[in-house]
Amino acid sequence: MHRPTYDLRIRTTRPLPAPSVLERELPLDDAGAQRISQARTEISAIMSGGDDRLFVVVGPCSIHDPDAALDYARLLNAEASRHAGEIVVAMRVYFEKPRTVLGWKGLINDPDLDKTFNISKGLRTARKLMADITALGLPIGTEFLETTFGQYYADFVSWGAIGARTVESQIHRELASGLSMPVGFKNRTDGDVQVAVDAIRSARHPHWFPTLAHDGTPACMQTTGNTDTHLVLRGGSRGPNYSAADVEKAAGLLARHGLPTRIMVDLSHANSRKGEPERQKAVASDIAGRIAAGDLAVAAVMVESNLVGGSQEYGALPLVRGQSVTDACLSWEDTVPLLSELAGAVKARRSLKA
Repeated sequence: MHRPTYDLRIRTTRPLPAPSVLERELPLDDAGAQRISQARTEISAIMSGGDDRLFVVVGPCSIHDPDAALDYARLLNAEASRHAGEIVVAMRVYFEKPRTVLGWKGLINDPDLDKTFNISKGLRTARKLMADITALGLPIGTEFLETTFGQYYADFVSWGAIGARTVESQIHRELASGLSMPVGFKNRTDGDVQVAVDAIRSARHPHWFPTLAHDGTPACMQTTGNTDTHLVLRGGSRGPNYSAADVEKAAGLLARHGLPTRIMVDLSHANSRKGEPERQKAVASDIAGRIAAGDLAVAAVMVESNLVGGSQEYGALPLVRGQSVTDACLSWEDTVPLLSELAGAVKARRSLKA
């Protein structure tokens, strides 16, 4: 008998449920589906210039405590309703974290934060939380990192992101070309914007790619291409890129390729020097001032915010409830006036046309 030549470095294999199993356990009802479809339409209109409101994705860097996240969602839903005439709000509900080397990879990968890696539990927990947030009436935004996990919960997502570490990946561009919601592509971690523009161009075309079907079988899917795609400026190792000059340069690059020039700015990450969440307020004020003066180039912003500001080590016990275990976030108390400032800027811009 010959020696096996496969799985030589695989220690354990665990089965996962099919996406259709979780859909039956935690179904999306008609009312939720209608709200998600409406949110996707509104976001698309904002990013294409047909709606003068600002799109805001705001919430924790990553979800590790579903109960605290749902408390955050209730607070955010009230603010979203208060400012609905000026901003369309989606909660940042990120379950996967790309790591530069090592670290906690997110709630789906390790839902108990104890290195037991119960991914089946993580997928169920993720879908349950999305169902609960949707029931509140709040749209959801998330990053698609592992290319098959989206089959378990993409029906709940109103806006998707392809991150700075995967924007150059062919499979993520193919995935985005078949996603059912608007998708933002972040510039690369070094700040390179051309890579993200190339990704947008690619995702707008049809592709064939291998994935899982809803019944769990391997399949090849053909996409139609996703024209609801846009650029997200998040800064990079070269420095921030949210200034008026940076946005104008990026818009020019998009225009040269015949792409929509409406842009999202990530207030966090390298645009706020990552470890300084308070700087998100300064970046927001800068952008709000430009919007109030009539600027239309920035159509959306992203904010990293949690119940408690700052961050903590995910291995530290007991954990502070509502505080990030990944990147440091803005506190809820500081998030409320930030949202009001952005809504006020949209009002001021409208008054210029009156």
